[in-house]
Amino acid sequence: MKRALIADIHANLEGLTACLEHAREHGADGYAFVGDLVGYGGDPAAVLELVRGLAAEGAPVVRGNHDAAILDSGSDTMNKSAEAAVEWTRGQLDEGQRAFLAGLPLTARQDDVLYVHASADRPADWTYVSDPLRAGQSLDATSATYVFSGHVHEPMLYYMAGGGRPVAFRPVAGVAIPVPAHRRWLAIVGSAGQPRDGNTAAAYALLDTTRRTLTFHRVPYQWSKAAARIRAAGLPEGLARRLERGE
Repeated sequence: MKRALIADIHANLEGLTACLEHAREHGADGYAFVGDLVGYGGDPAAVLELVRGLAAEGAPVVRGNHDAAILDSGSDTMNKSAEAAVEWTRGQLDEGQRAFLAGLPLTARQDDVLYVHASADRPADWTYVSDPLRAGQSLDATSATYVFSGHVHEPMLYYMAGGGRPVAFRPVAGVAIPVPAHRRWLAIVGSAGQPRDGNTAAAYALLDTTRRTLTFHRVPYQWSKAAARIRAAGLPEGLARRLERGE
């Protein structure tokens, strides 16, 4: 089985559909969504409908901090652009879409895999897993062999070396990485909707559960169309420019 792992869509319909199409072309027969479905982008309702349909077919979906902010007015710790996007997004969603967000768990377990948007160590705190120390803390908080997360937006892989020492590994797009089950792994799968590493291409990862490999992918998409949707919505200009620059 091949499972596409998608995070940080941020209401970017073009980025999401490009990743889904690429995953299907590469044999994906399952999907998991690792939080922040909305926020920043111009197509929150369409993105939620697409993800909700896949969730109805069995895809795990967990809540991200931007998803949570839509529901509980908890955007006071965000920057002004994010706060404006949250406020605008609230007015775009119908009752069913808000109920879907409200029903999302903070974590989801599927066999030996845990999905969580930020750290598995107190997931509601939205801690960024941005270094080996925090990756180790997240892995220590669960018995799962594999932890897949988002929130950081830049693809990264960590594994537990001898003595319980977490080690960082920067993946190369398109290259399958063996992830045998005798080790424990944590992957930041990258952002499908708002890449921040200087590369405009959407990011996701593909887990092959039979061969025990993980492949990080970058997928060029129509970021100019997604940026135009942000401008048409009247959202902050910086959110559109961010897609154009991939940062």
